[in-house]
Amino acid sequence: MIGRLTGTLIEKSPPQIVVDAGGVGYEVDVPMSTFYGLPATGSRVTLFTHLVVREDGHFLFGFASADERAAFRQLIKVSGVGARMALAVLSGMSVTELAQAVTLQEAGRLVKIPGIGKKTAERLLLELRDKLGRAVPSLSATGAEAAPADERSDILNALVALGYSEREALAAMKDLAGEVSVSDGIRHALKRLAKA
Repeated sequence: MIGRLTGTLIEKSPPQIVVDAGGVGYEVDVPMSTFYGLPATGSRVTLFTHLVVREDGHFLFGFASADERAAFRQLIKVSGVGARMALAVLSGMSVTELAQAVTLQEAGRLVKIPGIGKKTAERLLLELRDKLGRAVPSLSATGAEAAPADERSDILNALVALGYSEREALAAMKDLAGEVSVSDGIRHALKRLAKA
C-alpha cells in the first residue's frame, strides 16, 4: 500500500495530477478540495494516498490531509459508493461539513452533489452515522457532535429561517454545549453572529 507520496508536481488537469517521485511519474486523482490547495507546477508536494487495486488497473488517490483520506476510506466502505463517488463527495463538501451533515442527518446537503441521489444520500447518512467521528479523530474537536442532533437541527433551521446562510449558522453553533435547549442555542448563536 502506498500511504504517502512526496515529489514534484509536474502536471495538473483536474481531477488528476502527476507527481514525479524519484523519477517515476505517479498519476493521482484528488478531490477538488485538495486540488485548489495545490502549489504551482514545479513545486514540491506531499499527499496522503490511498491505492485502489481493481481488475482493470491500479488507481492512486491523493489527499491534502489525513482526515480527508480517512473520510474517503469510510465513504468507499458504503455499499454502492465507489472511489469516484467518494471523490465527488469530498469535492462537494469539506470533511467537517460532511460530518455535520451526517450528525444532523441532512440528506438534502448530500443530494446537491452531482451523482448522489436521495437513496444514496440516505444510505451514506445511515452507514456513516457511528463511523465517521471515530475514523476522523479531529472531528471530535469541531463540535460536530456536541449537542444532540435533533436540537442542533432545529437551531440550524431557525437560524437559516432568520436569513443566515447554512455556513454562518453552523459556524455560530460550533461550540454549543452538549445539553442545550433550542431557545438557548438560538440565543447563543445569535450573539456570536452579532459579534462576527
